[in-house]
Amino acid sequence: MDRRRLLTFAAALVVAALAACSPGGAPEAATTEQPAQPTTATATPTPSPEPLRTVSIVATGDVLLHERVRTQAQEDAATTDVGDMDFEPMLEPIRPVVEAADLAVCHLEVPLAPEGGPYRGYPLFSGPPQVLDGLVATGYDACTTASNHTFDAGADGVDRTLDALDAAGLAHAGSARSPEEAAEPRLVDVETQHGVVTVGLLSFTYGFNGIPYPNGEEWRGNVIAEERILADAAATRAAGAEVVVVAMHWGAEYVHEPNAEQVDLAPRLIASPDVDLVLGHHAHVVQPVEQLDGEWVVYGLGNLVAAHRTPGEARSEGLLVRVELTEQPDGTFAATAASYAPLLVTDAFPVRVLDVGQALVAGDHGTAGEQRLRTAWERTTKVVESGGGAAAGLRPITTP
Repeated sequence: MDRRRLLTFAAALVVAALAACSPGGAPEAATTEQPAQPTTATATPTPSPEPLRTVSIVATGDVLLHERVRTQAQEDAATTDVGDMDFEPMLEPIRPVVEAADLAVCHLEVPLAPEGGPYRGYPLFSGPPQVLDGLVATGYDACTTASNHTFDAGADGVDRTLDALDAAGLAHAGSARSPEEAAEPRLVDVETQHGVVTVGLLSFTYGFNGIPYPNGEEWRGNVIAEERILADAAATRAAGAEVVVVAMHWGAEYVHEPNAEQVDLAPRLIASPDVDLVLGHHAHVVQPVEQLDGEWVVYGLGNLVAAHRTPGEARSEGLLVRVELTEQPDGTFAATAASYAPLLVTDAFPVRVLDVGQALVAGDHGTAGEQRLRTAWERTTKVVESGGGAAAGLRPITTP
């Protein structure tokens, strides 16, 4: 290369180098394009649905205050130093199941006397009011009162009984002190795990042993009549009852099978949209438990406490039934579980109301003895399940 061309080439290199170093001529720095960040929408949390309410109802049969029962309450009071009569020890064996229910209902078949008496047994009962203390201590919340013995002590007996129930804090249905009370729906606000459930109670009897209405006041006690029952159930529902329980004092005494009236009327009552549970008593022996239209009919609960003096017979046996009703999405309640416990009132002193299954499991046979308990278990379960309840989910609370 000649000298001129060499100088020209060198000059070009210098110019290129200066251009590369000048601020205006600096090459752009390489950049990496960042991917767009996704836009995340903040979702509005879906509120958890309110838990559906379930109410558990326990029911037992007739409270009949025979002389033998009163004598036992006196003997227990001498030991516990609780007044002159104490019924709590007599009922203590069933307390765990009764007090665990949201609502426990007994049937007070007899009117109550003034404290101190005079007390009477069959045929015209007038019982000691101290029995209510025992019922409350056991866990009962309400008593139905329409029975063939409602008028045994006349109008005064009705008034005194309902006054005593009020004083004890026990709700009641079936008899009344005034026309206004008779017409008013009986509503009980029941505390459950997930909120209050309003339960309506109704109570009716087949009759009053031929005793006329006191002073001709027909509103004093409720008699079984289909139209009246359904109308009262509808009125109770309209007044705010979410669950309606109808107690029926019916059936043939000492007969396990439901009679024609029970078989005929029960399906029509339970088919009503205003009736959720039917509870029966009066026969003094246990009768079947049956599911109809998805709801439960207890034809006969037998006795809770009594002293029919034929030791060893079925009239010493009773029944505790526990039914759960659960709120549905439409706000109604439907039966979702049913169970039962055979009961036995011991013949020998001390008189106790035993939970038969629990007594057999625990080996605590009381004065009944193991064989008597097993007889009660076998007879009661056979009768109770003869209505097909087991196939519909009815189960013993405790199985020995």
